[in-house]
Amino acid sequence: MMKKNLILSMIALMMGCHIAFAQQKSIVILYENDVHCGIDGYTKIAGLRDAINRSDTAYAAAVCCGDFLQGNTTGAISKGQYIADILRYMDYHALTLGNHEFDYGVPRMQQLLAQVGTPVTCANLYEAGEPQPLFAPYIIHQYGNKIVAYIGACTPETMILEGYSFYDTNGILLYDLKQKNFYQLIQQAVDAARAEGADYVVLLSHVGETPQSLGFSSYRLVNNTRGIDVVLDGHSHEIIENARIKNLDGKEITVTQTGTQFANVGKLLITPDGRFITKLIKSKDIPYENAKITATTDSIRQMVKAVTSEVVAHSDYTLVVSDENDQWIVRGQETNAGDLVADAYRYAMKADIGFENGGGIRNDIHAGDITYGDIIGMLPYDNTLRRISVTAEQLKQMLTRCTALVPVLDGNFPQCSGLRFTIHSKSRTVSDIEILQADGSYAPIDMQRTYSVALTNYNHEGGGFFDCFKKCVVLQESSLRYYEALSDYLRKVLGGNTGKTYAQPQGRIRIIED
Repeated sequence: MMKKNLILSMIALMMGCHIAFAQQKSIVILYENDVHCGIDGYTKIAGLRDAINRSDTAYAAAVCCGDFLQGNTTGAISKGQYIADILRYMDYHALTLGNHEFDYGVPRMQQLLAQVGTPVTCANLYEAGEPQPLFAPYIIHQYGNKIVAYIGACTPETMILEGYSFYDTNGILLYDLKQKNFYQLIQQAVDAARAEGADYVVLLSHVGETPQSLGFSSYRLVNNTRGIDVVLDGHSHEIIENARIKNLDGKEITVTQTGTQFANVGKLLITPDGRFITKLIKSKDIPYENAKITATTDSIRQMVKAVTSEVVAHSDYTLVVSDENDQWIVRGQETNAGDLVADAYRYAMKADIGFENGGGIRNDIHAGDITYGDIIGMLPYDNTLRRISVTAEQLKQMLTRCTALVPVLDGNFPQCSGLRFTIHSKSRTVSDIEILQADGSYAPIDMQRTYSVALTNYNHEGGGFFDCFKKCVVLQESSLRYYEALSDYLRKVLGGNTGKTYAQPQGRIRIIED
């Protein structure tokens, strides 16, 4: 009996040591944001998580901070299906929604997310008239003896950027991101998670550090709340390892963001004594992979290649969207890519003017052969073209409003064809608006007439240009997708070569500081 008691005591002691060890383990949360269909990084973040879990030195998990369904060819040709196929195997503990999850409409988003199976959190997305959010306001996970709550937040600006997903064709509200009480809803989720026993609250944010048209930012979110321990952010594509922002109580809270397209994987370490340490790891430096994810992405890459490898045209010059610092300059100045795209619209729809918002032109096309995949990579969404009737006054109002943030980069910035104008960045006005004539000359805009404008359904229905054209009459509806219009223009009009015409921006948009 004494021997049995001794053995039991030893087992109890060992179990106690094991429990004590478990309680001492750190929690590692790997995070990504704004992947935009950059699928190669998924195997790296999953592989790193798996390696940490195998080492049994910490509890490891991975989460997503939005903008994963769209951004390049992989998303565009499958309407997000290929991305859902990958995420199904990622075993994320939580994900929140970015603005581009709404690109195909809420029903399609819900269909894809149901396939993924990952818990979705968004504290501020409501179906119109409903008292509860469409997705869980927070998600609870337990790691050892610690409980972590993940709370999701999507920028209310999405209701402008992807307005067609939030309103029907008659302007009736379908879904709401609760602009008026955004911060309060996040605070309610924090309070509820704490009441449920959360030791730590991690905000999965798709709000961004740079205030946009509605003035929201992750920093202001922190300023207006209490009880959040750390903010894993997205939306503005910034690389921030550890910003310290004061919350409502004056406590400094960590805000971090990884950039975009898996430039980095974020690592949040929660130590046993409750400290929060964030680090960014370059994806190319991660030596680990997850075999199942690698096999899935390889298969998808082959399917995409089969569709996109056809050569459409050639350019001796790079068609510029971003600068050498990966800043989307197409959102703040004229570029040769913007000229080309707007020209393609104007030609396809036989309109006086062509417009594309800078946020709709996503990737450079480098000098050399241009494939169909390059074109879809530049224009990756499912937008179609239409021709509308716009008064001269509406044109002037749109140009003024959509350039008011210059020199700040903004997705509503208008790339144009068939007109030219001057932006006054200090006074936030425009002048010298001129319209292209049949003989190739320009003449001052006639403020008494209307003009036909070629643009995407996205920019007409309220997804871009701050709703400036939403009430304009449709002259022609087309099923032609905007990347198809560019492909046709390169083939049929330019004869498969951009030539010197698009070597540089053509001087349609002048910016002066006065």
